[in-house]
Amino acid sequence: MGNSETKLNFRKAVIQLTTRIQPVDANDDAFWDQFWTESVDNIQDVFALVPAAEIRALREESPSNLATLCYKAVEKLVLASENGCHTDKEHQIVLNSARLLTRILPYVFEDVDWQGFFWTSHKPVPDSEAQENATPLAQSLIMAISNLLFCPEFCVVSHHKKGSPDKADDVVTGSDSCEYIWEAGVGFPRSPPTNSQIDLNRTELLKLLLTCFSESIYMPSSQNTTYNNKWIEFFCSAENFHVLPMFTSLLNVVCAYDPVGLGVPYNHLLFRDYREPLVEVACQILIVTLDHTSKSLEWSDCDYGSNVSLHSVPTSSKPGGNSNLFINYVSRLHRDEDFAFILGGICRLLNNPLQQTYLPGSVKRVNFHQELLVMFWKLCDANKKFLFYVLKSSDVLDVLVPILYHLNDARADHSRVGLVHIGVFILLLLSGERNFGVRLNKPFSAAAPTDVPAFAGTHADFLVLIFHRVITAGHQRLQPLYDCLLTIIVNVSPYLKSLSMTASSKLLHLLEAFSTPWFLFSAPQNHHLVFFLLEVFNNIIQYQFDGNSNLIYTIIRKRHVFHQLANLPTDSTSLAKGVNKTRGRKVSESSSFSSDRLGAKNVETDSKDDIAEPSVISTTLAATPHLQHITSQYPNEALSEQRDENDRESVATDRPQYPDQNSKLTSSFETVSTEADWTPSVNWVHSWKSKLPLQTIMRMLQVLVPQVEKICIDKNLTDETEILKFLQHGTLVGLLPVPHPILIRKYQTNAGTTSWFRTYMWGVIYLRNIDPPVWYDTDVKLFDIQRV
Repeated sequence: MGNSETKLNFRKAVIQLTTRIQPVDANDDAFWDQFWTESVDNIQDVFALVPAAEIRALREESPSNLATLCYKAVEKLVLASENGCHTDKEHQIVLNSARLLTRILPYVFEDVDWQGFFWTSHKPVPDSEAQENATPLAQSLIMAISNLLFCPEFCVVSHHKKGSPDKADDVVTGSDSCEYIWEAGVGFPRSPPTNSQIDLNRTELLKLLLTCFSESIYMPSSQNTTYNNKWIEFFCSAENFHVLPMFTSLLNVVCAYDPVGLGVPYNHLLFRDYREPLVEVACQILIVTLDHTSKSLEWSDCDYGSNVSLHSVPTSSKPGGNSNLFINYVSRLHRDEDFAFILGGICRLLNNPLQQTYLPGSVKRVNFHQELLVMFWKLCDANKKFLFYVLKSSDVLDVLVPILYHLNDARADHSRVGLVHIGVFILLLLSGERNFGVRLNKPFSAAAPTDVPAFAGTHADFLVLIFHRVITAGHQRLQPLYDCLLTIIVNVSPYLKSLSMTASSKLLHLLEAFSTPWFLFSAPQNHHLVFFLLEVFNNIIQYQFDGNSNLIYTIIRKRHVFHQLANLPTDSTSLAKGVNKTRGRKVSESSSFSSDRLGAKNVETDSKDDIAEPSVISTTLAATPHLQHITSQYPNEALSEQRDENDRESVATDRPQYPDQNSKLTSSFETVSTEADWTPSVNWVHSWKSKLPLQTIMRMLQVLVPQVEKICIDKNLTDETEILKFLQHGTLVGLLPVPHPILIRKYQTNAGTTSWFRTYMWGVIYLRNIDPPVWYDTDVKLFDIQRV
């Protein structure tokens, strides 16, 4: 009864505020205290008791009352942060104020006229000069949250016993907060005792902080590249004297989290895990702050003490520097033990969904793998030393396997297209380094719960098999990624010592599919996929011939594919046949796809009465950047032998000519109307057919096919085992063209992927925060909301 009466009193206060036409006096404490003194149990109740329609009505009809409510809530947080927060009543006031602001802020941000509200001071000050010099409300709010996150007995465990007369740590200021870092790890050796209520308090305040940062999603994507989020800029600047302990606390909490714990089966069903929501929102705060690059180049003096291993912030301005201290701290991490801690934590959490036991459902599963992948990307992007540490460590395979698992699992799901994209982007980044290709030769023994048939081979085989499934059985929206997938295989191909028969067959199957006339003539860029696959075969033949008898045998068996490609008809009659076949296929596939979608829609309509069910909501993504914009070519001499000038001249002469790499690799989904009117011409086919890099493969077939046929006839062979043994001991030394230099296409930072990651990141955060639905039903402009 008491709880119901409390909620009723809170609801009455909301109704009084929204129905009053006249402004409520800011000094009427009896009225305003109703919003934070009532014992509302959780944030879900606040969202239920303060409807969206009433917030909008308050904003439009009584703006002064909304402004006063925001000011009074911030004032309560500031007072608590300055005076300490020790009693249960003070805790309740802080939590209710934070919950109320979390509810209101999205509706402030969605209105253009209100977006600058928090960056002015709304406290009634009689002196106009004092009004001008007053601290903006946003800065007061950020500092109050930061202070409270290190407030003893509220968000950190006090160093003094309860009831002790020594209250020196009532209010933590300056470098003192480094003594209260939340978890052991980077720069902090001690692990404080866990406290479920403290974890809950941290989570509520971090939710408010994330809501403050979400102003970005109310800006159109066209403005997001130039928009500067002042909330994040101030939080990550030296003006926030908690910035270093805040960064290390968030990072350590995420990387130290172990959802399985001692491994007791079904323990997550018996006990509530208060740490997981904290880890999830901490990870979201990290990726949002690491995504923000401030335009300010001024760095301020700051000294955080010596107990944290990161150096103090540079005291002089540096041209081109970044005042986002979170990015600065990440870039200056260099100790192997820190890298091992971070990578170990990320791998542990990424591999959590892959764990299998004999007891179904006995192991706790975490679901914030998308945020973890974004975090991993940001760490590699900001700190190249960390990237190189990952690549030289065998743990890189512990990153690869869960990414491939998610690629396979999400390949046909329209709502998880973004997950496939980020997995491919990360693998493209890793594949640009030699160590990644070398690591792929490790035998694959992981029992990942995928529908890939069991096979004996290496991690490279697993990668090829998954990529083949994504291409052949993935959603049609993944077609823009085909060139990225094949580029990854091209990058690692010079280092693959032994592909299995299954993986070899899949690669040849892709070439067979991509080299058919109807596919080649269906889009102006499709022939690039053939060039990528031929480059894979050339790299392996030239540099890893000895151990790849399976691939060589498969090429010999499928030699008709290469002959057909070399003899591809280019006359106008053959082109017309290919175009007609292409159009017939497109109509058939379009009708089939439409009927499938219609059927799926009917099933969904019948089975889901509530269309607002969060599980059917997805967010749109920014356009996939073109391959030419996200990669650049670098020669790799690691495997190339030292040659004299004559050799180099012959390489330049004999090297296969590829299509112009600067030509636009346009996505089939971005130019549907253009391709509908496009017709292949004889000159167009000649322009790239003459550059097909078939010389090495044809020369190998010219040498080996007669030998294999002779062995089969002489020994009357019907088993491929003997042929494979012959190929294993064969050699092509002196028979092939001079090896071409290895070209590695490395990822390069660009505006396209930056925009894509920002849109994807906020889309994930939007969908993950549905309890309570922080941004649901607000006028988000960064992306569109879809129901799948």
